[in-house]
Amino acid sequence: MNFIRIAPWALLAVIGFACIPVNAQETPALTTAQAQNVDRLVERGLNDDLAWEILESLTTEIGPRLAASPAEARARDWGVAKLNKLGFKNVRIETFEMPYWERVSERAEIVSPFPQALAVTALGKSVGTPEGGVTAEIVRFETLPALAAAPMEGFEGKIIFVDERMTRTQDGSGYGVAVAKRSGAAKEAGKRGAVAVMIRSVGTDSHRNPHTGGMNYEEGVIQVPIAALSNPDADQLARALKLANDPVVVKLDLSVVIKENEISGNVIGEIPGQTDEIIVIGGHLDSWDLGTGAIDDGAGIAITIAAAKLVGNLRGKPKRTIRVVMWGAEEVGLYGGKAYAAQHADELDRHVLAAESDFGAGEIYRFDSRFGEGAVLKAAPMTTALRKLGVAPGPTNIGGGPDIGPIRDLGVPVASLRQNGWDYFDHHHTPDDTLDKVDPAALRQNVAAWAAFLYMASEMDGDFGRLPPKEAAE
Repeated sequence: MNFIRIAPWALLAVIGFACIPVNAQETPALTTAQAQNVDRLVERGLNDDLAWEILESLTTEIGPRLAASPAEARARDWGVAKLNKLGFKNVRIETFEMPYWERVSERAEIVSPFPQALAVTALGKSVGTPEGGVTAEIVRFETLPALAAAPMEGFEGKIIFVDERMTRTQDGSGYGVAVAKRSGAAKEAGKRGAVAVMIRSVGTDSHRNPHTGGMNYEEGVIQVPIAALSNPDADQLARALKLANDPVVVKLDLSVVIKENEISGNVIGEIPGQTDEIIVIGGHLDSWDLGTGAIDDGAGIAITIAAAKLVGNLRGKPKRTIRVVMWGAEEVGLYGGKAYAAQHADELDRHVLAAESDFGAGEIYRFDSRFGEGAVLKAAPMTTALRKLGVAPGPTNIGGGPDIGPIRDLGVPVASLRQNGWDYFDHHHTPDDTLDKVDPAALRQNVAAWAAFLYMASEMDGDFGRLPPKEAAE
């Protein structure tokens, strides 16, 4: 039997376009001059290597940038120097205090009946094990809900292993399900008297690279150390449990540093506009310490700076100010995004739109938005202009990126240029998050799409409405 093959982006275009109400009499349109500028920006973006140069500089000259660490401080200085060199205005650092966490050492091994080392990494904010580690029998649960439904007794002194897998998807939707175990497993294990917990990494790769990531404890629940196994090592431990005639005993040894307060900060630079209205874009400057933070989120920093620079290079000022923010301390709790919302509370009424690039460097395939009532149709000319880059119309009820969540909750409309994340979670939060995983051509496509979007967002008449405060994300 023969089937007609339809390209995935074409199908998304049909589905996504249905999300946008169309009324020929009300849908805004670009002027001839604006459309010509969009075409210029797309062409220039597709031939511009500034984003690559920025990303190469950040990942090489600074490297890993753990939140509130000396490396992140060096990155802030790097950001200021880079923005000044590129001609951005009002460049500054806005600092804030936050708790500090740092890994020192991590080791795990099967002690019996099949002695061997396991590839493991501590999760961010995890407490350490007692000196010398903990050695205990392993109890496996296939999913987090299975652990949550387990009896409250019978696990005292054990190490709990949550072996839940992550589903690979283009839009990263598998992450939302799988990531729940990063904090949830520690909370449930603590309630049951376990001495530690290990999880299968929240990732889609098959390499011996465990994925780190932030976690949180629940007040009033005993804090147990938690670590992630690489996917092959989670498979190995599951097989050991299956084949062993006796209990499988594992030793876990985690050493960490925890401090109450250290300094982090957001780096800010602007392309001044003709009005006092502000469009906020950017990515987060911090990264985990295992890799060099190329896809998470050096790429987002590079893409948004390069796109803003292209718009700034056009003759005359943009209508609205374009503010680029390199948010600090995203990975360990969105501290930079929350600090920005608090520090700029008195000017949020002038923030007409916010967008963040924080999903790697894959090609953009869809434009999503969440504009206020009466402004939803303003997404239509944007999606029409972006189709030449293979970008399809998307839903109009999205939540936007993580760092702009706090200002979205205060009413600021948001947009999202969705990237192809099919292999994003192969590298996410691992030692493999390095520059060689970035495709320069895809990076240029991102810059072209972002530059076109920014220009349209700046020049379109009227604002993008306001969102009801504390509106749910998705």
